[in-house]
Amino acid sequence: MNGQLRSTISSGIEVDIVLKQDQPTGKLTRGIVKDILTNSPKHPHGIKVRLTSGQVGRVQHIIQK
Repeated sequence: MNGQLRSTISSGIEVDIVLKQDQPTGKLTRGIVKDILTNSPKHPHGIKVRLTSGQVGRVQHIIQK
């Protein structure tokens, strides 16, 4: 699942995000969503979230369990 729709993302789910400094390389960081920072229902580059670790980035993949 991709992370472009806000409705598919909620606190507590596991996601892969790309951090701002990793955008040129596309390196992904995995974590648990703490807060959803994007207010619009969708975003072409991914919904911006804050992980429980405090890192902020745009969701690239939602991890299915």
